[in-house]
Amino acid sequence: MLRLGPRHGPTVLALPALFEEANRTRALIVAILRLLAVHGIGGALPDLPGQNDSLIPTEDARLPDWRAALVAAAHRLPGPIHIVALRGAALLDGDVPAVSRWYLSPLSGEAQRRELERLRIASGGADHGGNRLHPDLLAGLTAARPLTDGRVRVARLADDPREADITFPAAPPWRRSEPEVDSQLAARCAADIASWIGAA
Repeated sequence: MLRLGPRHGPTVLALPALFEEANRTRALIVAILRLLAVHGIGGALPDLPGQNDSLIPTEDARLPDWRAALVAAAHRLPGPIHIVALRGAALLDGDVPAVSRWYLSPLSGEAQRRELERLRIASGGADHGGNRLHPDLLAGLTAARPLTDGRVRVARLADDPREADITFPAAPPWRRSEPEVDSQLAARCAADIASWIGAA
């Protein structure tokens, strides 16, 4: 678990987008956490089972494992805990006892599954953008929904017509061919998150 900023609360438990989008959004998440540290807000970026440095193969990962791992991570962090999640990662945090949640372009489970199927068809193989995924994980994701109850703020990019509390003028970082950081988007996100947490 990457830790940035103060070791006391509040702490942001941050989640990049899932699967192949994770590589394109992890640097953005880290940039946001570095900027939040300037505001006195700690950050944590855990590796989920089957992701990044995890010793578990991706094809052995299941949705309940990811949710349990996030709960375990939250219990190790100083509170209050605030969630920041991008895209499909907004499907994972529902069991975490967080004070607030801030989602950037959250996906429904059906939309995440469509993204994965698009990758599978484009690759012409049985995997999903280089990821071998268990059918139970795919079924769990398809049925999942981002939380809407409680203190939830949704941010989207300006060309996204779906409902949002705030929009940012930026190109989707999860569509980039290289994992470059949009520093203006990171700054706008961090400022909005800091304000959101400060108002909690």
